Amino acid sequence: MTAPRIERLVTAGTFSLDGGTWDVENNVWIVGDDTEAIVIDAAHDAAAIEAALGGRTLRAIVCTHAHNDHIDAAPALARATGAPILLHPDDLPLWKRTHPDRAPDGELADGEILTAGGVELTVLHTPGHAPGAVCLHAPALSAVFTGDTLFQGGPGATGRSFSHFPTIIDSIREKLLTLPPETVAHTGHGDPTTIGDEAPHLDEWIRRGH
Repeated sequence: MTAPRIERLVTAGTFSLDGGTWDVENNVWIVGDDTEAIVIDAAHDAAAIEAALGGRTLRAIVCTHAHNDHIDAAPALARATGAPILLHPDDLPLWKRTHPDRAPDGELADGEILTAGGVELTVLHTPGHAPGAVCLHAPALSAVFTGDTLFQGGPGATGRSFSHFPTIIDSIREKLLTLPPETVAHTGHGDPTTIGDEAPHLDEWIRRGH
């Protein structure tokens, strides 16, 4: 039996909200072993994600939040693999903007544990960037998958609809900065960071209203 591992696939597409559209690259995270896996954020390219799975059983497609760039490939990947799409219910209004005719298959709840390939991932509800934003903590891998809640250098953006800066600060302070400092934060865009590297900067983020 192979050891559980984390794989990153970078896909490219667009993000649209509040009347604007931007080119983006997204991190798609695959967590599991040689037999089965979970996909975190099915972004842009279902075929590329399916290829990266390499025939493994896909246990779930987990959405860290429902901005279109993180969910646009989710229905196609679900059709190809039979895996359920899981989303926190507070993000259903955002989901319906992208997929009005296809609901998620299940709801994520704070404290819920998902399992694939011997890895347990605990769902942490971290609103702020979006109302139903979640992170996924995998203690055995010293990893947390932060979506767009926490990046290298600060919190996710809160300048558009459905977002709120004080709320994301509370989420980061209470749910993420309490994790062990060596925990690697695998982000929705860009390079990973660690909780220990980001924690000292909380007061600075608050001062600048990042």
